[in-house]
Amino acid sequence: MSLRDLLLPENLNPLVRNTIFSGHILHWLEVESTNLLAAQAVAASRQTDHSPEGEVFLAEEQTAGRGRGNHAWYSERGAGIYCSVVLRPPITPADALWLSLIAGVAVQDAVKEVTGLHTDIRWPNDLLINEKKFCGILAEVSTEGNRVNHAVIGIGINVNHQAFPEDLRRVATSLRLETEREWSRVELTAALLKSLDREYRGLMRAVNHPVKTPAVQFAPILKRVEARSSYAHGKLVHVNEDGGYSGITDGLDPRGFLRVRTEQGLRMVISGSVRPLSRRSDAAGR
Repeated sequence: MSLRDLLLPENLNPLVRNTIFSGHILHWLEVESTNLLAAQAVAASRQTDHSPEGEVFLAEEQTAGRGRGNHAWYSERGAGIYCSVVLRPPITPADALWLSLIAGVAVQDAVKEVTGLHTDIRWPNDLLINEKKFCGILAEVSTEGNRVNHAVIGIGINVNHQAFPEDLRRVATSLRLETEREWSRVELTAALLKSLDREYRGLMRAVNHPVKTPAVQFAPILKRVEARSSYAHGKLVHVNEDGGYSGITDGLDPRGFLRVRTEQGLRMVISGSVRPLSRRSDAAGR
């Protein structure tokens, strides 16, 4: 692998000028987890009162990459994008879900720009191609009282993986497997950071909206997420939450949580995983 193929600051900084990430990109060949590294850096910075918003932690390989629910994230060396960014949004913990959702839209836009592929968002933090996962997002927030002190958003993208371990082959894919060609990770990472910068600025506009009502503040983001996800409306799904239940998805509520209509009534998915079910002719959910 040549130096120009590595996710080095000198390769990326010229491509992300005028974003909050410019000049704040850090790179490692191997780490346990970029989210863990970012969290440790934020903790250490409290001793010096210096922790700029927009720090980016990139690694060529993770030895203990994590997904949502403490699931492991397969991180082949030099094949994917393993990235965590530090943000300091002036939001309440109740609004933290928007961080995962805007990151999903940012990944979608970056992949479309670089590869032309149309991808799907599986609420709240997975991106799919043909129902196979190629990207996972893990947003972890640190709170103080009723405000978010900082957030670490981890994004793992399967870019040039040519194969997966046997236990992942049925559910995982990569951009290379879907297109039968290799892609520039530098170009895709730059597109991702620019898209994320744009989406984050949109979130800040929503937060600063003069009308402090979620249904008004976050409506533009909500509509964009719903339009990008086949899981938002009319999808028969099983939800791994509160003992598990099934139903038909019925859009997002004003805070971004997924609504599922079951035979017992409308339910709100707070943190459970959502998976598709084969539709039956009599399926109304249960």
